[in-house]
Amino acid sequence: MEQILDVSGLEPPGPLEQSLSAVENLGPGDHLRILHRREPFPLYGILAARGFAHRTLPGSQTAFEILVWRVGDAAAERAVGQDVER
Repeated sequence: MEQILDVSGLEPPGPLEQSLSAVENLGPGDHLRILHRREPFPLYGILAARGFAHRTLPGSQTAFEILVWRVGDAAAERAVGQDVER
């Protein structure tokens, strides 16, 4: 299931803190869509170190949409792949 987190109106470090908190609550098959006005480069290394994968796309509502899921979660990865194809 997709969870959506809009951090586009927050000032640093709010987006980073909220994003990291939200990904820790992902269950099996879940992925997080982060709506952000900037590309969150510092987030990517932290996600990788914590066992998460991500894909960054141009956003439809904000400048960037970052899809995040747990590495090895095949159901979430399939859902992200289908989402990207739309």
